[in-house]
Amino acid sequence: MIPGMNPRKMQQMMKQLGIQQVDIPATEVIIKTEDKEIIITNPSVAKVNMMGQINFQISGEVHEREISTTPEISEEDIMTVMEQTGVGEEAAKKAIGEADGDLAEAIINLTKSE
Repeated sequence: MIPGMNPRKMQQMMKQLGIQQVDIPATEVIIKTEDKEIIITNPSVAKVNMMGQINFQISGEVHEREISTTPEISEEDIMTVMEQTGVGEEAAKKAIGEADGDLAEAIINLTKSE
């Protein structure tokens, strides 16, 4: 808000300009990019509608974390590949990793190499 201006007067002016603002009671905001996540904790979020154009204003404590590109390989996935191809555990893990976690591709690659 503008210092020294009556909040009620400000609301009236915004309404005249076709601007509507609604506060959103968010607890956390996460923005995902290709290589990282931007996490905003304890956010103050306002949804602003300016003549049909919707914008969000966000402020709070900003933290960043890198996104891991290596897939999580579960024991169940390893067992599935082992059963379908007859290979050992290490070979199954390696094939799943090379296929970026895609079990079907891992199985196909292992059966092709036989």
